[in-house]
Amino acid sequence: MVLWRQITTMDSLTLIGIGTGNPDHLTFEGARAIQEATTILIPRKGGEKSDLADLRRQIVEKVVVGDGPQIIEFDLPVRKSDGDYLENVDLWHDAIADTWIKAAGNTERAALLIWGDPSLYDSSLRIASRLKPYPKVRVVAGITTLQVLTAAHAIPVNEIGAPFVVTTGRQLRDNGWPKGADSAIFMLDGNCAFQTLNGADFDIWWGAYLGMENQIIRSGPLDLVKDEIISARAKARAAHGWIMDAYLLRRKRPE
Repeated sequence: MVLWRQITTMDSLTLIGIGTGNPDHLTFEGARAIQEATTILIPRKGGEKSDLADLRRQIVEKVVVGDGPQIIEFDLPVRKSDGDYLENVDLWHDAIADTWIKAAGNTERAALLIWGDPSLYDSSLRIASRLKPYPKVRVVAGITTLQVLTAAHAIPVNEIGAPFVVTTGRQLRDNGWPKGADSAIFMLDGNCAFQTLNGADFDIWWGAYLGMENQIIRSGPLDLVKDEIISARAKARAAHGWIMDAYLLRRKRPE
C-alpha cells in the first residue's frame, strides 16, 4: 500500500448504481442523485471500452435539464497482471483513490456512476475508504447483473427454499463447485471456467452485454451448449474489443 496520498477536498461522494447497460435501469433516486451532484467523475478504460464512458454521459444527459453537474473524465490506472493477485489489487485501489482525488479537485458533491450496484463485485466502496479525510459516502442501489441475467432468461435464481451462491470464475477454476448449493451465478470469468465441470451434470444460462442493445444469451444443458457459448463469447469480444458476461449454473436433479 502506498504511504503517501493527496488530501481530498470533496465534502461528499455518492456512488450511484446504474444497472448493466440499459439507461432505463436508473432509478428515480439515482436520477435525483445525479441532478444534485456538483461533479460527475467518469472513468476512461481505453479506446476498446469507450462505449462504457459514452453510456455514462448519455445517462447524465438524459436526466439533467438545464445547468447540470460538471463532468470530469479520468484515465483509470491499469492493474499489474504479474505477481501476487491480492497485492496487485491493493496497490491498484490505492492508485485509483489518488486518481479520484486528482480528478475531483475542489468539489462539494462528487458522484460516480457504478456499473450494476456498488455492493456486488465492485470495489468502489473499498476504494472510497482510502480517501483522506474520509468524505461522507452515500450509496444509491442499482440493478445488478444477477437480476438482469435471470430476467433475460425469465428464470428464478434459486429453486424453492434452496440457497444459491454468487462467486467468480476464478473460484470455480481453483476450488471447484461451491459446497452447499445447487445453483450458482458466476461473474468475472474471462476463461470460461465452466469447462472444468462435468457438463452432463449441469444446466447453464449465460448472457453477455446484459441489458444493452447487443445483449446475447444462450441456455441449455452445459455439455450441449458450452462450445456454442465459448464461440459466441470469442466472436463478440473480437467484434467489440471487450465483453462483460455472467452465467448461472444449476446442478441437475437425478431422474
